[in-house]
Amino acid sequence: MDSSYLQGRGAQLNPFNPYRKQEYKEEHIEGLDEPLLRNSRTRFFLETPKKIVNRVDSPDVPPFSLNPYQGCEHGCIYCYARNTHQYWGFSAGLDFERNIIVKHNAPELLEKTFLHPKWEAQVISLSGNTDCYQPVERKMKITRRLLELFLKYKHPVGIITKNLLIERDIDILSELARLKLVHVMQTITSLREDIRLQMEPRTATYQNRLRVMEKLSRAGIPVGVMVAPIIPGLTSEEVPRVMKAAADHGALTAGYTIVRLNGPIADIFRDWIRKNYPDAAAKVLHQIAECHGGQLNDSRFGTRMRGEGQIAAGIRQLFTLSRKKYMGGRQMPAYDFTLFTKPGQMKLNF
Repeated sequence: MDSSYLQGRGAQLNPFNPYRKQEYKEEHIEGLDEPLLRNSRTRFFLETPKKIVNRVDSPDVPPFSLNPYQGCEHGCIYCYARNTHQYWGFSAGLDFERNIIVKHNAPELLEKTFLHPKWEAQVISLSGNTDCYQPVERKMKITRRLLELFLKYKHPVGIITKNLLIERDIDILSELARLKLVHVMQTITSLREDIRLQMEPRTATYQNRLRVMEKLSRAGIPVGVMVAPIIPGLTSEEVPRVMKAAADHGALTAGYTIVRLNGPIADIFRDWIRKNYPDAAAKVLHQIAECHGGQLNDSRFGTRMRGEGQIAAGIRQLFTLSRKKYMGGRQMPAYDFTLFTKPGQMKLNF
């Protein structure tokens, strides 16, 4: 591997941000006396938004999401959320991993949402974009404070993560689970550590994710696995193994997506796979395109998450058969939407 490869980072470049008017570039390297200085450390920026619960107008994902952080230190190379970092003036590449925006007033805004006269209980996803348990959460504890509010108001919440820090909040999660107010999904893309180290460089090992899944399950917290994103030609053959391992560790359900490479993510991923898997790069890129009408990018509702064509159909069949084999008869408990209570309200039981 090239000595200039940035270990511990997913992206190896910063694609151009079309929303930014100016940027530093090395265009004529032969004429420079010294290399362009770069700061590779992770930086954090405090943001004070005016609202925190977002309505998502897409049939492919839950209708409401809450993101206490923008950008993600995990550095997953395929992350669709990379594109959103451009709206903050950053690049979707390295900037996404090392410039993290912290929404420190998220708990206050969530409580304000719950107290709004027109708000009715509905599942809010933590998080729709970036991991709510990424490393900075250990210090900031914003997600924990949010969960305390979900419990206080008895409001349903869904969580998706690939970080072990969720263990810290088992005390709150078990209370939410007792009231049928929480579902947790643990993302596992592969069981090969060599792939994880390159593709998701700052995430927990797959074995540790399985261990946490089992710990949550034993605490009575309903947990499932997201096999996502499946990368045709790289991780697609592992679907049955991932499903079996998750089921053996307490998973009640499973979901999946097929990787899609919208906007600058296509260039980031193309650069990554050619550097890490040069012999397989052409095949993988071709198979991804086969799942999305011949293109690496796909924004069409209904097909963008699952793909189309023979390769996508084969993946869908493999997933369906694996779920039936390893999770047949299991399901997540239904949420209880009747418990949501605001101060001053009384619940009548008949």
